[in-house]
Amino acid sequence: MRKSFVLYDLQHSGLRLSFYFLFGFGINCTTSTLHPKAKIQNIDYLIDQGKLLWDQRLDSLALDKAEHFINLAHKQRENDFELSVLYSQISFTRAYFFEKNDQVQDSLFLQASQSCQKAVMSHEDFIPIYILSKGDSSFKLLSAIADAPLSIVPGLYWWAVNLGMYLNNQPVLARIKQRELLEVIMHRVISLDPGFNFSGPYRFFGSLYTRIPGIELSQSKTYFDQAITANPEYLGNKVLMAQFYYQKAGNREDFHNTLKKVLETDLNKYPEIMADNFFYQKKAKNLLKDELILFE
Repeated sequence: MRKSFVLYDLQHSGLRLSFYFLFGFGINCTTSTLHPKAKIQNIDYLIDQGKLLWDQRLDSLALDKAEHFINLAHKQRENDFELSVLYSQISFTRAYFFEKNDQVQDSLFLQASQSCQKAVMSHEDFIPIYILSKGDSSFKLLSAIADAPLSIVPGLYWWAVNLGMYLNNQPVLARIKQRELLEVIMHRVISLDPGFNFSGPYRFFGSLYTRIPGIELSQSKTYFDQAITANPEYLGNKVLMAQFYYQKAGNREDFHNTLKKVLETDLNKYPEIMADNFFYQKKAKNLLKDELILFE
């Protein structure tokens, strides 16, 4: 019965697979006796298809399928660095742009963060640095992150971004407790690749510094301004500034005007980031819909 379900699911996903693969995939889902080589081929296939579907994520059905395939593959290869980063990106997209239930959203953010943390900690370029670092477990980790290599920047970035989003709905003490870790991670990303993910580190700090008590709100604006100046084409910089900074500052006019301009942006102007900008337009629309509630 399980095999027939998998066969039906894959047939209706629009993918063309050989009978051999379908048979092997069905075994892989129900037992651990599949030949190792066949199992590897199955997982590789899931990853390849997941990546192709992720590139087509403007189609909500493609996004659903990408999430399904990458989740299946990730369960089999949790220490695969590149796969963990993609899993984290997809989880972030699902949580931030689509999920309405706070508990489910928090769970997605936390799982995505933990996935990248594990991938970073097990990365071959990071392990020797961590081993040589001194101090107790907490200081040892922070010291190692401060010396982390360029090769693990994607893992560091999505570790911090998802953890930061998760902490937004947690008690303020939880954010304060994790502040140093988040700052060390993202300052290392800035030092190695400041433009990563279209000024993502600056966008991150702009958001974070509206959620930590005792920090001048002007610091948030400074980071957001840097992100927008460097990458004005990336709508996420403007949407998050409206969501976090303008809302925190009580600046309803700029909140409204910024999001209206986001919605008026021609997505065809930057086709390479059309998918991300499309989702941020969706977020802008939802924020405008909640404007009255957000500024009560």
